Amino acid sequence: MALDVSALNDFNNEVAGELIAKMVYGGSTMEYVTIKEGVKFQEPINLMEVDLVLQNGTCVSTPSGSLDFSQRNITVCPRTSFDGICLKDMDRTYLGIAALERGSYNETFALATNYSELLVNQFQKSNDQFLWTAVSGSSPAGCSSDGLKVIISGSTAGVTAPASTPLTASTALTQLDALIEAIPSDVADRDDLTMFMSVTNFRKFVSGIRSSNSYYFDPNSISNRGGILEMVYPFQNVKVVGTVGLQGSERIVVGPAKQIVAGTDLMSDFSEFQLWYDINTDQLKHRISTKLGVNVAYPEFWVSNDLA
Repeated sequence: MALDVSALNDFNNEVAGELIAKMVYGGSTMEYVTIKEGVKFQEPINLMEVDLVLQNGTCVSTPSGSLDFSQRNITVCPRTSFDGICLKDMDRTYLGIAALERGSYNETFALATNYSELLVNQFQKSNDQFLWTAVSGSSPAGCSSDGLKVIISGSTAGVTAPASTPLTASTALTQLDALIEAIPSDVADRDDLTMFMSVTNFRKFVSGIRSSNSYYFDPNSISNRGGILEMVYPFQNVKVVGTVGLQGSERIVVGPAKQIVAGTDLMSDFSEFQLWYDINTDQLKHRISTKLGVNVAYPEFWVSNDLA
């Protein structure tokens, strides 16, 4: 008897295949900065500065100097992700077997954990990009908060912006040295001096060190933590950080990271969210909601290459 299987399609065991979630480079600039919680809309960063004047110490009778108080406001933007997926749409695919329970009332999703992790991962990336690239009045509509690219730039009074060109592996060390040299001497000894750049430029920086045959370069000194690449700058008290927040940008800034203040309502909002089955729409829904804004306490202590 001859075997005839011509009417059958080639077998593809989709249920047995491994499901790989598309995790992206998340970014976490907020681990370097100062966090201010409880901001519903706008709150000030309260600043205090003393102008100390020294005089001849003999019979001083004229007060001289000043104690100045000022403020820089943090305005937070409400940021929400809301979506719903119809689990019944999976019935005609391998997901109907792999991810859904038997029966027509599908209220549970076997991939809910993977789905949740992807949502948080994407939200983290989006928030990091917002911290750097937000422009007041642009996105989201009506939001009056600027990101760090706007704040730490030559358009802000006090920020030093030396002439610069896009980073290359061959010029990286020279260009970064110039930015470090421009750091005001008043903060040159701080232990939180941080140079922020894109991940692409961070790799050019590492390539430049390796190509220069620098004996002090140790590949193991590069740490990768939750989407942040970090390395201490050779012979300097400066951390170099590659962040997804500057993805696609040539901007490089350096200054005291703890003087960046990120405002939010509650830190746990960045990792906790709602996931529920809505019987009215027969959908699995999620909602992620937070508030986010940023400002710099003393822009005069920051240096920017001012590139786009």
